[in-house]
Amino acid sequence: MAIQGMNHFNVLTDKLAATRAFYVGVLGFTEGPRPPLDFGGAWLYAGGQPILHVSEGKVPTDPAGVLDHLAFSATDLKGTVARLKASGIKFALRRQVGVGTWQIFCHDPCGAKVELDFPPEESAPADT
Repeated sequence: MAIQGMNHFNVLTDKLAATRAFYVGVLGFTEGPRPPLDFGGAWLYAGGQPILHVSEGKVPTDPAGVLDHLAFSATDLKGTVARLKASGIKFALRRQVGVGTWQIFCHDPCGAKVELDFPPEESAPADT
């Protein structure tokens, strides 16, 4: 066996509507087909792949568990910052030392830490 790549992450939530709104409405994922599983949830797509599964369930006391954060490649830094601000979501914007990648760190409605990585050539938002 040889690992070919990452298939998906699964995030537990007890706030399905808010979690769906965060990942779809704010971050820009697309909700797509999901098997008829015996629990609520959503499969969220990027680039035609269901890379984030959201499952209704009991959220652990420590939302990170052994994973520190989820990281996604992204574009449209200015638009993302505007959507985060409009949604009242706190975030930190950083420039990665050495390579210049723009990084946004925020949390989803159940406390999972999310990192968004933007190409270095994108312009910084004027009002951050």
